[in-house]
Formats: sequence, structure tokens, C-alpha cells
Amino acid sequence: MNLKSINPANLTLIAEYTQDSDSLIQTKLDNSNFAFLHWRTTNFEHRKILMLACQNILLDNKQNYAELISLEMGKHISESLLEIDKCAWLCEYYAKQSEGFLSNLTITTDASESYVSYEPLGPILSIMPWNFPFWQVFRFAVPTIMAGNSALLKHASNVTGCSKAIENIFLKAGFPQFLFQSLLIGSEKVEEVINHKHIKAVALTGSEKAGSLVASQAGNCIKKVVLELGGSDPFIVLRDADLEEAAKMAVKSRFINNGQSCIAAKRFFIENSIYEDFLKLVVSKVKELRVGNPLESNIDLGPMARIDLLEGIEKQLNESVRLGANILCGGKRMELAGAYFQPTVLSNVTDKMPVFTEEVFGPIMPLFSANNEEECLRLANDCKYGLGASIWTNDIAKAKKLAVDIESGSVFINGMVKSDPRLPFGGIKLSGHGRELSDLGIKEFVNIKTVWIK
Repeated sequence: MNLKSINPANLTLIAEYTQDSDSLIQTKLDNSNFAFLHWRTTNFEHRKILMLACQNILLDNKQNYAELISLEMGKHISESLLEIDKCAWLCEYYAKQSEGFLSNLTITTDASESYVSYEPLGPILSIMPWNFPFWQVFRFAVPTIMAGNSALLKHASNVTGCSKAIENIFLKAGFPQFLFQSLLIGSEKVEEVINHKHIKAVALTGSEKAGSLVASQAGNCIKKVVLELGGSDPFIVLRDADLEEAAKMAVKSRFINNGQSCIAAKRFFIENSIYEDFLKLVVSKVKELRVGNPLESNIDLGPMARIDLLEGIEKQLNESVRLGANILCGGKRMELAGAYFQPTVLSNVTDKMPVFTEEVFGPIMPLFSANNEEECLRLANDCKYGLGASIWTNDIAKAKKLAVDIESGSVFINGMVKSDPRLPFGGIKLSGHGRELSDLGIKEFVNIKTVWIK
């Protein structure tokens, strides 16, 4: 079956791609290993020059790449442009920092000399989602390649155009042929690739279900996996917070990428004494959001990435309303040709509803009233996910204490959760394991080798 890229703004076919045959998959795997054997011998200065060239290509062609993102998955063009900028920043960051991150670490022992070295593993497979079709790939590929590995990408089928464009960027920058390759395959071929002798490790960003399956497949052949899975991030607003700023950032954090972000705030816990005031601020701001063609500058949100995703959040919303949630604004799919859903705010939400117990990957914002900060913390941790969390208060000492007890991979105080090349990124519980970005991320796919000399 061919891979299809469909524009979610009008549901028309953008392009259709023939899947790789078994023989082509084998060829790509062999070529990846061949490229690795040469690339691992290159020095960091050479890698740096090529990665900075990659940065320049991204910036020089930013508009074209951003439009491709928006066409394939519906992100508003302003957000697509920021995504390309962030990829370029990542290239620059690792171009300049990788050598220092991977320098030998000398440790004093009873030996004459002892140190830890960081050596590349080989071809690494990545399985990436559609919601940030450039950023997710670059977040994996840049440190992986700077560490001396080769990379293979199995991208989401609805953003195959982005997958091919990224492959071309690395070639244009001067990286060796086959060092970064796009595999045009469906999910049914993934296990076969994981099992291949050339693949040394796997990185996956995606759903809990996909992560569990891939981790099992990799575990069967004793290969390392880094998983960044779902999230249902809490957004906690305490009574002494700056309500105007908190409300503004709550709306931004929930509806960025049309709510289709793993680290978007998805459950909002507000102390009772400020709940009504906060609710009014949020509803007024959400009602101002403009939904339409993602390539138009005068709108705020585009469509959801696919119709089936829209149907999924519609089901979660309807069940939550059946259980007693109130729709304060939105709540319906829009009468437009594409996969458009109204930005929605819910009140009277409880911990028994799907908007609490499940990850809601779309523009629905549930507000919970909590008696105090202890109840906010209990509700925040009453979740199978643990990716990020946000706390809003003017009492920083109190926020730091709460941050210790929140079960998540990151906590942002008076700011929305975001990824930053300088900071480790990842989660706990069913949000996955391992870390991306920073010095920790580049060390996920290396052999951490002890050398002892007497």
C-alpha cells in the first residue's frame, strides 16, 4: 500500500509515495552501515562544519520547509517557521558542543591512567511522529550523527514529504551519502528493521501503544531504546499567581500546535479561591482564537492533522460531557472542508472523565477546581504519564518544594513547558525513558567505555 500525504485543511491528496521494497530496505541498511564505518573516523571539526552548513540550509529555505510542514499536518505557518528556527538552533548547538560533551573523562583510580570514552554504536533507527515533523527528527538525528553514528528514519506516513526533505537537507549540507536515510515503510515493517543486525539501537517518539510495542521488539534482540511517549501535563495555578499571565500562557500552552503536542498542558488545576476569575480570563482568550487555513497569517489555529484524530477527541469530549462536564465554549467540529475542531474549554471536570484519565491530543482545555496546593499536587500525580508540569505562583520557595514532589521529567515554574537543546528532555512512568537533548541526549547512543591502564 502506498503512503499518502493528505492536506488536513481541505482533505485533498498532496502526494503518494511507493513504499520501499524488501530489497531496497536491505540495501538502505547495508548502505547505512557502510556510511557509519567511514563517518565514525571523522573528527569533530569536520562534523561541525557540515552541521553548520545544515543550519544555513534550514534558515535559507525556512519559508519552503515551513509551508511543507503546514500543508502536510496543518500547523499554523507561524509555528512552522518557529519549528525550522529551532531545528537550526539545535544544529548550531551540537555543532559547537559535541566535542566537549564526548571528550574523554579522566577518573583518578589505582591505575596509572583511567578514563571513560564515548564511542559511536552504528546505524540507529528512529521512529518519529507527525506533530513536529522537522523538530522531532532533528532532535534525534543531530546528536546521533555528531556522535559518529548513522541514522535511519521511519517517519509518520502522512508527513513523508517532510521525511524526504530532511534527507535532502543532510545531503545538501555535504554529509556522506547514506549517512541519513529515510525509510518509506509502514509500521508492519518496523520489527523486521529493528531485528536487522546492522541496527544497534532505536529511538521512538510517539504513542504509549507504539512505544510499548517497539520496546518489546527491541528487547527481544537486546537493543537499547529511548522512548518519548505521551503526556497529560498538569498546569497548576495557585492563589498567589499572576492570573493574567497564567491565563495567557495556559491558553498558549494548551492550544499550541492545535493541542497536538506531547508537552502541551492538558489538565489545569486551579485553587478554589481564584477558580472563577481564572475561568473567565481563559474563556475570553479562547473565544478570541481564530481558526482557519494554516497558511493564512490572520488566524491562530489550523486544522487537526487527520480526521481520525478529530473523531478521537470528539469521542473523549462527548463521554466527558455525558459524565457531567460543562462546555463553556467550542465543543464541535467546524463546518469547514478540513479536520477543523473548535477550541474548547470545559468546567465541572472530575478525575473520572476521559479528559482526565486519557491523553487528549487536540484543542480541548479541561479546568479543575482544587481546594488547596496539596490537592493540586495529588491530582497532578494521579496520572499514568509523567512528561512535564507547570506551576504558577509568586512564592518560588513553595513552587520549588512542589516541584520535588511532582512526578514528571521536567517542571517549569511560571513558564510553559518547552524543549530546549541545552536541557535534558524526557519523561517517567508511561511517558517513556531515556533523555534527549543536552549532554545527556548525545550520550544515549554511544558506548560508554571504561579504559584502565597500569
